[in-house]
Amino acid sequence: MPHVFLPDLRLNVQIEGPETAPALVLIHGLGGDLRLWDGLVKHLPHHRILRMDLRGHGQSDTPEPPYKMGTMIRDVERLIEHFGLKDAVVIGVSLGGMIAQGLAVKRLDLVRGLVLSNTAPRIGTVPQWQERIAAVETSGVGAIAEASFQRWLGRAWRDNPALPALRDTLLATNPKGWIGAASAISGTDFYETTATLRLPTLVIAGANDGSTPPDLMRETADLIPGARYQLMRRVGHLPMLEDPPAYADLLNGFLTAIGHN
Repeated sequence: MPHVFLPDLRLNVQIEGPETAPALVLIHGLGGDLRLWDGLVKHLPHHRILRMDLRGHGQSDTPEPPYKMGTMIRDVERLIEHFGLKDAVVIGVSLGGMIAQGLAVKRLDLVRGLVLSNTAPRIGTVPQWQERIAAVETSGVGAIAEASFQRWLGRAWRDNPALPALRDTLLATNPKGWIGAASAISGTDFYETTATLRLPTLVIAGANDGSTPPDLMRETADLIPGARYQLMRRVGHLPMLEDPPAYADLLNGFLTAIGHN
């Protein structure tokens, strides 16, 4: 996979698909990497797709924490500009969805539409994030793994076929990167700015998601006039990993409806 060398940072990226095709930008969540989207990309053969490992994740550089949400938004903004993508639909899950919201507010000239998956303008509370950060500082990412899997996948998380890949990725995350990005989430509240957005938006919720539950996702959709809300059954926080074909069907329906195909 290629790296993009920014002045202050090296980011691991993957870009694929026809160069002249409509652009999609895929942004993973906390403790993930660009492989989260592997099962989805094969269902999107007619798009130019950019995905990346966020700072502190995967094969990208890990600056010292904490990170600011504005800095993480700027990282994605610079990658879009680096590859010369225009009028992209930005698809973000969890932390990636927060980045997508901030990017659309900042650079509406780059963003044609949004897919906000299992995310919200604000996720969790500051005390919750402080507790998790303290646990990772003391004992590593493994300290929050089981609680995370239960929130993400639901009560039957131990039997979820997505668990092995999810576990491997989370436990391979650099603790400094996890702490840095968790700090960015903790300090972010985009309710007022997201409510100013006026662009085609699809909001996707998972019925078994304990991190960003369906009610929170519907509230997020209600902030953006005309946003479509879709609830996926039998999946949790990471539906693109748990059921890629069903997720792709929703995504392709949205892209077709807005003429981005």
